[in-house]
Amino acid sequence: MIYLDNNATTRIAPAVKAAMLPYLDDEFGNPSSQSAIGARAKEALLRSRLAISDFVKASPTEIVFTSGATESNHAAILGAIEHFSGKRNRIVTTAVEHPATLRLLQSRKEVEVVLLSVDRQGRLDPAQIDAAITTNTALVSVMWANNETGVVFPVEEIARIAKQRGALFHTDAVQAIGRLPLNFRDSSIDLLSFSGHKLHAPKGIGGLLVKKGLMLPPFIIGSQERGRRGGTENVMGIAALGEAIALPSENGEIETLRNLLEELVLSGLSDCTVNGTASPRIGNTSSITFSGIDGEELLMAIEKEGIIASQSAACQSGGRKPSHVLIAMGLQEGEAKATLRFSLSRYNRREEVEEAARIIVSAARRARARNPFA
Repeated sequence: MIYLDNNATTRIAPAVKAAMLPYLDDEFGNPSSQSAIGARAKEALLRSRLAISDFVKASPTEIVFTSGATESNHAAILGAIEHFSGKRNRIVTTAVEHPATLRLLQSRKEVEVVLLSVDRQGRLDPAQIDAAITTNTALVSVMWANNETGVVFPVEEIARIAKQRGALFHTDAVQAIGRLPLNFRDSSIDLLSFSGHKLHAPKGIGGLLVKKGLMLPPFIIGSQERGRRGGTENVMGIAALGEAIALPSENGEIETLRNLLEELVLSGLSDCTVNGTASPRIGNTSSITFSGIDGEELLMAIEKEGIIASQSAACQSGGRKPSHVLIAMGLQEGEAKATLRFSLSRYNRREEVEEAARIIVSAARRARARNPFA
């Protein structure tokens, strides 16, 4: 198997697995317990909190551990609404956010939602943010790096605009953290979501950074996490997250392999387009439109030969609807359905990328030969 779907989830790193194992065995204590074994579990939480705070340049008290990015996003958005005690109910976001954010906003009938557009390259003009903010705006929520195209938004500039206009700013940084530099302490970002299983940690653990001094109501009521997120802590997951966040960066090598994949596919096939190439992108992600080809058919064909990729976000797969991100970028429905996403990680190697490109080109040529008038 050549795994090129790392924006969906990543393989657990060996060092991360090793950090988890004690808490599956003898170190099974509850960190709220007064016993010695409970105290050791509490120390494990502190070690991870310090490792994460060092990596993201935040105070340890600004970290709230959650079950993952969906919970973090929901806690940030709903918390921002409650923060203003109903006096503000406008939320400004984009049409290319993760479905976990968009579906939440669609469900909140009391909230006025403004969806901002992007251009053909997936870019967002910060001037749109400024124009959309009113005195009724509680929150601006903009993802940092798009999970389908890898396009990076200028979140710091947008955060400054929101701050100047009196609104809170939240970013879904799931695909950005560990791939883009972050100094939360010196940024204008109020709230930042991240998830462990995109960082070679297990599923079921994530976090929300909350700027010091910002008081949000708890999403889950309880005494844990300084009263901000109730429930017995996932000690194993938190230990894993602290180890994963400290893994040495291989971003340069990964981007080189991503660029090689694009070069080999485009040189082997005509009528292919890489989406978002005129925009800043995170280095591991490639969204390629194969004109005249059914994307689902191509995806199945390459998987039979061991290549794992995707058409859109994992939570949207399994249906025939085109990617809402690509449609928002101006692609036609047929173009969106002819697009595959390839996302690499530290575990991909050059020979794998070369073999994957060969298989993708060959499968695409066969698909076009079967339907020459597509």
